[in-house]
Amino acid sequence: MRPAEEKYISLLTDFGFKRIFGKKPNKMLLIDFLNALFDGEQVVRDVTYLNSEHVGDVYAERKAIFDVYCENERGEKFIVEMQNAYQTYFKDRSLYYATFPIREQAPKGSAWDFQLQHVYVVALLNYDLQEAAFAEEDIHHDVGLLDKKTHRVFNDKLTFKYVEIAKFDKPLDKLETCYDKWLFVLKNLSRLERQPKELRDKVFDRVFKEAEIAHFTPAELRHYEDSLKAFRDVKNCIDSAEEKGRAEGREEGRAEGLAEGLAKGQAEGERAKAIEIAKQLLAMHLPMESITKATGLSEAELLSLS
Repeated sequence: MRPAEEKYISLLTDFGFKRIFGKKPNKMLLIDFLNALFDGEQVVRDVTYLNSEHVGDVYAERKAIFDVYCENERGEKFIVEMQNAYQTYFKDRSLYYATFPIREQAPKGSAWDFQLQHVYVVALLNYDLQEAAFAEEDIHHDVGLLDKKTHRVFNDKLTFKYVEIAKFDKPLDKLETCYDKWLFVLKNLSRLERQPKELRDKVFDRVFKEAEIAHFTPAELRHYEDSLKAFRDVKNCIDSAEEKGRAEGREEGRAEGLAEGLAKGQAEGERAKAIEIAKQLLAMHLPMESITKATGLSEAELLSLS
């Protein structure tokens, strides 16, 4: 259950994130956030929400369920994801997600010249990604298709933006840009007791109004508390399984006694950690969607554990 003194929802929860960014009446908030994120790289004037659940060409193939999926007035596609838990293959998952808005642009039963609209994958990460390709001190990472030698753009139709919001540590009096304000709200909204003067404008007035728990219907309050419990259960399970996974990885590495053995042991330790977390979350009867997102395991793998 949520603390009695909590006034505003957490945007780190599935319910909170989708309430602010995933509802048609609040699309001005999504537009403002995207424009703050892109900072002039492009300007979004309007968005249309699209079906966020996708399956492969065959229904039995693995599904992809996006937190927010939309297109702008030019037909460019945006996937926006909040990820609270570390996943060994999260980069692979974000690449896999990008294939759906790419493939769906192919018209059925007619000639096509393969010209694509731009696809953007925006991943908001509530943890340290620890990615060797990224500058450690940076929060915002912009990834595209480049020539490795010239570093020139090879194709500008696919962009990944990874934002490590867990690293954001600016206090209220140091917020300089609209982007700063959004990162602060994403990370800290549920900790605030009132709307501060630094966050008073048309956009953030709407955010605080939508996020105030006192205005929720009983059904909305129940859904939020369920989402908050799932968020906390995932975080607690990850914390408790982390040391066990690391220990198993070290033990496996020592048993192999070689560099590749250590790497193998670390990978197997990460998988052991994911399985341990999944078992605990299954025992708590959390939704399959929440567990697959937290662990990276497929529904078939989860069913084999239950």
